[in-house]
Amino acid sequence: MDDTTRLRASPEPVEVQGLEQGVVVAARASDAVNPAVYAALDLGTNNCRLLIAAPTGDSFRVIDSFSRIIRLGEGVSTSGLISDAAINRAISALSICRDKIRARDATRLRLIATEACRAASNSDEFLSRVAEATGITLEIIDRETEAGLAVIGCSPLIDPKGKGAILFDIGGGSSELVRIERDAADPNGRPLIKAWMSIPLGVVTLAEKFGGKNVTRDSYDLMIAEVAQHVAPFAAEHGVDLDGMHLLGTSGTVTTLAGIHQGLQRYDRRRIDGIWLDNAELDATITKLMGMGYAERAANQCIGPDRADLVLCGCAILDAIRAVFPLPRLRVADRGLREGMLVEMMREDGVIRTS
Repeated sequence: MDDTTRLRASPEPVEVQGLEQGVVVAARASDAVNPAVYAALDLGTNNCRLLIAAPTGDSFRVIDSFSRIIRLGEGVSTSGLISDAAINRAISALSICRDKIRARDATRLRLIATEACRAASNSDEFLSRVAEATGITLEIIDRETEAGLAVIGCSPLIDPKGKGAILFDIGGGSSELVRIERDAADPNGRPLIKAWMSIPLGVVTLAEKFGGKNVTRDSYDLMIAEVAQHVAPFAAEHGVDLDGMHLLGTSGTVTTLAGIHQGLQRYDRRRIDGIWLDNAELDATITKLMGMGYAERAANQCIGPDRADLVLCGCAILDAIRAVFPLPRLRVADRGLREGMLVEMMREDGVIRTS
């Protein structure tokens, strides 16, 4: 297996504690002790997202948020470089994030970048330009850390009556898969990470290779096949004994599918986060999307022009995962890395309950 596809079973299961949260990874320390306001920023291959929150009980209260599609990774898969246009888009979005962090007096921060910065040969130059222009110092995290943060953010949505879940996070430049199971010996049934993998394929990279605007059945099948060759080894080892498990998805792909399935006129997180979709509903919704032209997808309020050329690429990744993990239900998570970072920092600071 080449080293661009990372396939690993955790040598020791990692316990997910408090809020059914998970893998402990290094968080940036702050000089403040038990600060009142926390900020988590996720600069991905496609999106820039910020969440600002304050701890409350065993969770947190969102104070402010921001999300913008910036396509940082546009062209990276072919040129190996973050373009000047993408850098300027990122700086524009990050400047807004900086202003929100300052306005909300957030003093405990974690500000991460993912696959585009991992892959680009000019990522150091990019980080320097961001720091100079915005004052933001970004931390490039590895794929294992990214998978762990997704678990922290999403594990509260694992069916409490089930054995566990196959969590997947479809990104712009990479996608992660994690097998999570509840600890039968734990009276609280806390989940354990049994295995994880990451592949260097996401919606942006697939769109650049196969095209995302005019997707035919043939090109769609080619995308599925491309993803399948990466996920097949993981599924062969960890796709057995699936009784009592379900899929758990965090990405714009699955939230969009949930919105289209419900016929929402405008995306509404309250109607999406935690919804269950069965295979028949997923099949029907993907078929509906396949029947839409690019202009129709762009006009749909649950998709929009910024994602109209990416959504079917995400569906192809999902279908490749569904083929090797034939589970009857998918739970949709409109949450992920930012929530994972917030909970992890708050747990470290002892400001949320972990029992």
